[in-house]
Amino acid sequence: MVIKANTSIEGLVTTDGWKGYTIPGHELIAPKDAPIVARLRAAGAVLLGHTNMPDFAASDTNRSFSFGRTGNAYDVRFSPGGSSGGTVTAVTSNEAVLGNGTDTGNSIRMPAATSSVVGVFPTRGPVPIAGIAPLDWLLDNTGPIARNVTDAAIALGVMAGPDPADPRTTEAATKAMPGPYTQYLKKDALKGKRFGVPAFILAGAGIPFQGVCPESPEKFAEDRQNAVVPLEPETRAAFLKSLDGLRAAGAEIVFSDDILPDSFAEIAAHTCTLPYIQQGTETFLASYGPAEYPSSEQYAKAVGSPLPGTIINGMNDGSRKDRTPIIETTLETDPNAEATYFRPRRDALFAYNDALTRFHLDGFVYPATQMPPPDETMPQKGEAGNISGGPHSDTSWVNILGVPAIVVPGGFYPSGLPFGLEISAQSWHDGDLLGYAYAYEQQTHHRRPPVLVEKGLLTAK
Repeated sequence: MVIKANTSIEGLVTTDGWKGYTIPGHELIAPKDAPIVARLRAAGAVLLGHTNMPDFAASDTNRSFSFGRTGNAYDVRFSPGGSSGGTVTAVTSNEAVLGNGTDTGNSIRMPAATSSVVGVFPTRGPVPIAGIAPLDWLLDNTGPIARNVTDAAIALGVMAGPDPADPRTTEAATKAMPGPYTQYLKKDALKGKRFGVPAFILAGAGIPFQGVCPESPEKFAEDRQNAVVPLEPETRAAFLKSLDGLRAAGAEIVFSDDILPDSFAEIAAHTCTLPYIQQGTETFLASYGPAEYPSSEQYAKAVGSPLPGTIINGMNDGSRKDRTPIIETTLETDPNAEATYFRPRRDALFAYNDALTRFHLDGFVYPATQMPPPDETMPQKGEAGNISGGPHSDTSWVNILGVPAIVVPGGFYPSGLPFGLEISAQSWHDGDLLGYAYAYEQQTHHRRPPVLVEKGLLTAK
């Protein structure tokens, strides 16, 4: 199997996709394995090495300053998505049986969708994230990427378990469905189940990544408008077609304008994590950074330049020139944390669970991306001059809530590129979710492997 380049493997450089961690003489060499790596080794996994990723996992595609671009295995011109695009390309092209991905806004699920593989975002709790260089520790998660649900379930069972360095894993002992996860993989798992389609996703309503810190109503509306990701017609068509497999397996699909409408997206958008970003970086460097720089301050002294704002100062760059500056603090000591993070997250999770209850749902189904994988040799629509801009999704709310979600192969676009179907469920119901994905997989058998070539064979769309 392969390991994403932000995940610590003892003795190897944790590049995090960024050239600043690969400076000769100042490399970020991991002093020990991340817990999930140690568990996979103990279970007998053969680790092939790290997979490419964009800098700090902060991109919807897979272009890295450390190692360049990773292409889609189905056609190298097209994007494999990000930030776990290196892992999905390795797995879907049969270079590895499985790998790990990380996901802060869509980074396991969206790449899995581009490449006809299974990507698991577990409930934020069962799997520790210690030893993984954070983008935003309040949203980060890790899970397996595999070619089928069975392999993903086996890997998740190995990766899960309490870890003293990750307090959120302690809840799993009393709340999580017990392993092994393979016991939930039944062909009739979808019979009699009901799934709702979130209205805000079909409408392309915007939930800004990392949320909007308290601002004026006008600024809040502006940020939400800037985050709108329309659902492209070809993706809508592929999604509606993919639902046939759920129905054939015995599930009922419920459409309603009241199922997670725009009001849900608005509540979720108030959950702001920006003031707490540096806390995650400091925690990581203290335990998994080299002796030369166990903190961001020591990094700046050792190298002569600071770590980027992406991971230490709430992204206070030119894009926020007309906004209140983000002041970095710690979540536990911030007197504003209740209003900034805890209350809106609680409200969004209540709205999510309330929809499950009111509509008698077992989960939600929706497209994992809002568009097909783009051709990265061409300028992107709406992004002049950008040849590496997507595909984009509308799924970062899953990270805000910490509920489980899984992407399974949902068919193919007319171009021959894969479409991915995403399913989410109630917190801690990871076993049920894997069962739903398995039943869908066994009903449809959508996945077919790519034909590996040096140049793309598909018709550019």
